[in-house]
Amino acid sequence: MSKADFSEKTIVLTGVGRAGQVGEIVARALADAGARLALIDRDDQVQARAEELARTGATASPYVCDLTNPDDVAATAKRVGADSNGSIAALVNLAGGFGMSGPVADSDPAAMHRQIAINLTTAYLATRAFLPLLRAEKGAIVYFASASVLPDGSSKNMSGYAISKAGVLALMRSVAAEEAGSGVRANALAPTQIRTAQNEAAMGPDAAYVEREAIAEAVLFLCSPASRNVTGQTIKLQ
Repeated sequence: MSKADFSEKTIVLTGVGRAGQVGEIVARALADAGARLALIDRDDQVQARAEELARTGATASPYVCDLTNPDDVAATAKRVGADSNGSIAALVNLAGGFGMSGPVADSDPAAMHRQIAINLTTAYLATRAFLPLLRAEKGAIVYFASASVLPDGSSKNMSGYAISKAGVLALMRSVAAEEAGSGVRANALAPTQIRTAQNEAAMGPDAAYVEREAIAEAVLFLCSPASRNVTGQTIKLQ
């Protein structure tokens, strides 16, 4: 892993309640680099993730929050701020999910709105709520998009997911431009297929995957001072 040092720094991660997903590996990497973690997810499984990290010597505080609810997100940001002396070093927006929608002509509008809610609304509300804490430390925001919405990608039969992830990229660019004077950096990672148990079950173990450890390395870089001159960028991982 990277030699980034986040000692005495608080980093907020959303969407880390599920075992075996990207968030688990990213959280461990940040903890290994000395970060104090504020873990946010929608149910009490986030407590289990915090306890697992604590058993390895990490400092991890769980916060149960509906990331699609503006009031809940604002209240959680206030709690995190009180617990972290009013500043955080980074916000890593991992909350989200994938869903196939079929051709647009046959798609379910409710399914599209759900993809927007879990992928875009969560990132927007977290950004909005945590920006004051990030400004206090000239921190970093990491968003997760998808290679499928890049110019050379394909979003066939997954319009809801693609719309939501394209929106995440637009959000990132807006924040990068708006916060240029505050010192807050905003960047996005756009991976192709990530190696998870779910993806391996669907596509087989020998498909072309991005390893979760590679994603963690990229997150560490974007959260660290090494990326102090990087903002408004989308990094494709493949």
